[in-house]
Amino acid sequence: MFVDQVKIKVQAGKGGDGVVGWRREKYVPNGGPAGGDGGHGGNVVFQVDSGMSTLMDFHYSQKFKAANGNNGGNKKMTGKSGDDLVINVPEGTSIYNDDTNRLVCDLVNPGDQFVVANGGRGGRGNVHFASAKNSAPEIAENGEPGEGFGVRLELKLLADVGLVGFPSVGKSTLLSAVTSSKPKVADYHFTTLVPNLGMVRLNDGRDFVIADLPGLIEGASTGTGLGFQFLRHVERTRVILHLVDMSGLEGRDPFVDYQKINQELAKYDENLLLRPQIIVATKMDMPDSEENLKTFTAKVNAEGTKHEIIAISSVTHSGLTKLIGATADLLDETPKFPITDVEEEVTIEDGVEEAPFTITHEEDGSWTLSGNRLEKLFQMTNTDHEQSMLRFARQLRGMGVDEALRDHGAQDGDTVNILDFSFTYED
Repeated sequence: MFVDQVKIKVQAGKGGDGVVGWRREKYVPNGGPAGGDGGHGGNVVFQVDSGMSTLMDFHYSQKFKAANGNNGGNKKMTGKSGDDLVINVPEGTSIYNDDTNRLVCDLVNPGDQFVVANGGRGGRGNVHFASAKNSAPEIAENGEPGEGFGVRLELKLLADVGLVGFPSVGKSTLLSAVTSSKPKVADYHFTTLVPNLGMVRLNDGRDFVIADLPGLIEGASTGTGLGFQFLRHVERTRVILHLVDMSGLEGRDPFVDYQKINQELAKYDENLLLRPQIIVATKMDMPDSEENLKTFTAKVNAEGTKHEIIAISSVTHSGLTKLIGATADLLDETPKFPITDVEEEVTIEDGVEEAPFTITHEEDGSWTLSGNRLEKLFQMTNTDHEQSMLRFARQLRGMGVDEALRDHGAQDGDTVNILDFSFTYED
């Protein structure tokens, strides 16, 4: 099965917890703090594997988590960092943050890799909190949570040339005629259910990869037909071969077909029409093809299009040498194009920072504190030690939580919740 788009969840590792520890040696009764730091959490790394050609593996496994860092030890020993989780993907995979639709990275070359989710740092041990006022601190941090979110993987084939056109215009037949590829060929629409790739090699030593993309139909850019699923594969192609059936056997106007396919490409991404395009008049071995080509050429020229028109017959192989040569020449002068389908990012407006916390008054009369910054502070607080909790209380006060609760009407004895932890409010 060919799978070219999947959604998965990634979770980087949590940092290891720092510890409260003491130096204990013979004849050293007051050794002082010696609690070590936690290790760093593992990152989630995506890496290109040239041996992969589909995202099928992700169809069955959709949650990926890196290892957590180990906790610190006594004698100032730092915990072992968690191993990175390396996820292999095929060449040509684009990775998006599924929450913001932001393109995170585009992996196209063998060996390319990118850290998509960063592991949390290790918490500090009590050795870091010693001071002149507190020479024996019972304070240690828990490890920082690792990044976690949904990602969308999209495989966009690394083809130099893309074949586009209505179903049954001869794309698969052309591919089989000019390459060693053996695509399924038949007289009915949608014979091609997945993209097919083939390598074209010229006698002068040049070569290029050509992709037969499933047939487009009118409305494909809005989700009609099979072509919509594979329009993304056109994005990496440097040259488009636009196949148009000249036989007239299906009662369609070749020029209307040509216009409709260009319209669908433009609706998907108007930049696609800026790419070099060769119009390939197919099925020229049929009786009415020559007359239909004359009419088609006149209409195209009247429209002002400068695309070259090359007539071929994949059955008799006429015109194929000219087409392949012209395609190779066009590739020589055409650079690679960037990915242009990055959707609108969800960003915070300039000058507007995310609030450090929010307060919600629950129906049972309790109060709930939430917010990324506040919740991270709590998650990194070791609730087993009183001094750590007092430090957290000072941090809340410094953020303005006490004053905000008072302004919202909180009374002495009210319950305040942070994640799964509850405490009693005292003014």
